[in-house]
Amino acid sequence: MYRLQRRLADFAAARDWAPYHTPKNLAVALSVEAAELVEIFQWLTPEQSARVMEQPESAHRVADEVADVLAYLLQFCEVLGVDVLDALAAKIERNELRFPVTDGQGLNRHSSE
Repeated sequence: MYRLQRRLADFAAARDWAPYHTPKNLAVALSVEAAELVEIFQWLTPEQSARVMEQPESAHRVADEVADVLAYLLQFCEVLGVDVLDALAAKIERNELRFPVTDGQGLNRHSSE
């Protein structure tokens, strides 16, 4: 992850984009790119969405938007000094405590249910 963050930072620095890469701007850009990913799936049925990677054109669009989301997330983390892998590990640990597995109860339920 660090190499990708460094490469993104170097890419932005070479183009003098640092003044625009504020936490606010990067958070907004991340949201826009996530919305573009959602747009691909907007009117698909669950079955169609499960097969989206079978078609080269839609697979390419999904991969591009995933890359854009990850790029902005990594740049956001770089600017704020967040270690994305440490943050994820800590969140998983909190969720394991928050949502313990109990003798088969709730194994197929999501937190939104």
